[in-house]
Amino acid sequence: MPEANPTELNITALLDSRRLLMVGGKGGVGKTTTASALALAAAGRGRRVLLVSTDPAHSLADAFGRPIGDRETALAENLFGLEIDPDREVDAHLETVRARMARFAAADQRPELERQLRLSRQSPGAQEAALLERLTTLMDEDQRYDLIVFDTAPTGHTLRLLSLPEVMAAWTEGLLRQNRRSEQLGKVLGHLSPGRDVESLTAEPEERELEGLDERARGLAAPLLERQRRFHRARRRLQDPAHSAFLFVLTPEKLPILETERAVHSLTDAGIPVAGAIVNRVLPDDAEGAFFRARREREQRHLADIETRLGALPRHHLPLLADDIEGVAALEAFAARLLG
Repeated sequence: MPEANPTELNITALLDSRRLLMVGGKGGVGKTTTASALALAAAGRGRRVLLVSTDPAHSLADAFGRPIGDRETALAENLFGLEIDPDREVDAHLETVRARMARFAAADQRPELERQLRLSRQSPGAQEAALLERLTTLMDEDQRYDLIVFDTAPTGHTLRLLSLPEVMAAWTEGLLRQNRRSEQLGKVLGHLSPGRDVESLTAEPEERELEGLDERARGLAAPLLERQRRFHRARRRLQDPAHSAFLFVLTPEKLPILETERAVHSLTDAGIPVAGAIVNRVLPDDAEGAFFRARREREQRHLADIETRLGALPRHHLPLLADDIEGVAALEAFAARLLG
């Protein structure tokens, strides 16, 4: 196995100091196993941890060798798991919209409302929007846990999450511009312009910022503005290096290296702190035979490429193991390797 990197990743410090840790990487590189082991290690250090899978093809249950599902499930001491169900999130979100809009729709408008909701259920991006909504809600509830670990494909989800406050502002303004109280509503929306300190705003926007609006306008504006606030808070947390960190998992192969390089650049440009990378499944030095010699020669070229492309990023190498990793005992052994 290659010598330790000059910028060795201090995983223990991350687990002890951060409130939010997002683990991502190309499929098949050991991302879920790594996220599970990190969460288990943090729980073993006395932190109360929630491990969340946002991948529709969940594999957390496979890693722990037990059912988890869309509910917070105890997995070990101090550790709870959750597999978010995107279909369930879409249904819950649309039911909320239905209940809210029904208050303002006339009887003859309700069939059209139901038709639009049915179409929305199948529209592109519906699952992703509902998923991001759930992620921001979990971030707002992080006082229940010392650390939340997200097992996710990070780049696309996160960059969309970063853009949501502005998207929500434009969408809300367009929706409410048709209201006859648009001048007052414009003042409301002005409070949530990009860069404003949203934490300083009142927790009850209806009481101050919605003053003077009619019931229909208040009913439409209040939940949208509160949603926009939540997206702002999520973005601020993601961009705070004392609060959040991204860890990439990759293997010493061409495609994972290239994908990781692009993802690191995208997140860095967006102001998201990338803490480092875990290079998984590196051949051990004692692997013998012509086949392994050929693989090791190719692997050394890929490791040199990682040094070139990700040289500024702290890294940690993990060896290729002889067996699959499943169950708490195997994950604990893997976590011990992660913590060095």
